[in-house]
Amino acid sequence: MIDFHCHLDLYPDPHEVAKRCEEKGLYVLSVTTTPSAWMGTSALERGRIRTALGLHPQLAQERHSELELFDEYVGGTRYVGEIGLDGAPEFRKSWRSQLDVFDHVLSSCTNAGGRILSIHSRRAATPVLDRLASHPNAGTPILHWFTGNITELEEADRLGCWFSVGPAMLRSAKGRELTSRLPRGRILTESDGPFVKLKDRPLFPWDTALAVGGLAELWQCSQEAVQETLAENLRTLTVANRGLDLPL
Repeated sequence: MIDFHCHLDLYPDPHEVAKRCEEKGLYVLSVTTTPSAWMGTSALERGRIRTALGLHPQLAQERHSELELFDEYVGGTRYVGEIGLDGAPEFRKSWRSQLDVFDHVLSSCTNAGGRILSIHSRRAATPVLDRLASHPNAGTPILHWFTGNITELEEADRLGCWFSVGPAMLRSAKGRELTSRLPRGRILTESDGPFVKLKDRPLFPWDTALAVGGLAELWQCSQEAVQETLAENLRTLTVANRGLDLPL
């Protein structure tokens, strides 16, 4: 199984979760919300767990000063996330800081030779896509929990974006409709745990099995066939980025 977007360091016992992921043979991308968290979170890496260097848009104003740290660390990782923009009303006051941070991060990734990017675009799909179009060499963009409209989805597809889909996205009618239109060769699964909850508990990386079941229903095929497609997609993504000469 694959969890290409979770916040491993934010579970109450991240070392135990990492241990279980290793035991289950999961591929996990552990995204961070600040550059200062990247080094410590990287200590959780084992087996197939990797850590992404991020600066979450909801923290852009508060942690703007950590951009120098981002630039210092970006040379040591193949993965960048969680980054992006958040257009929800409660974060509009930090919009200018969000734009400054996202533009800086994309420029930094371009200067580093490109990175695999896990991107937040809640209520901000168009400005995110505009900036990706302006930074074509920043890397391979993977839109986490995409909630844009069909026109924005078509533009994302044109730009070659990938998508990570989790159980939460597949719970809504809109999410299922969008997912049914995603290019199957550019889809990976995610949990977004521990932020996303199932009943009264956070989702864990192994709960991506629920997303596999949802995709099987949408695609009208077996879960085994979905797993094969996802595994091939991950191989395609990593092979395409081997030129970065960093550990996968």
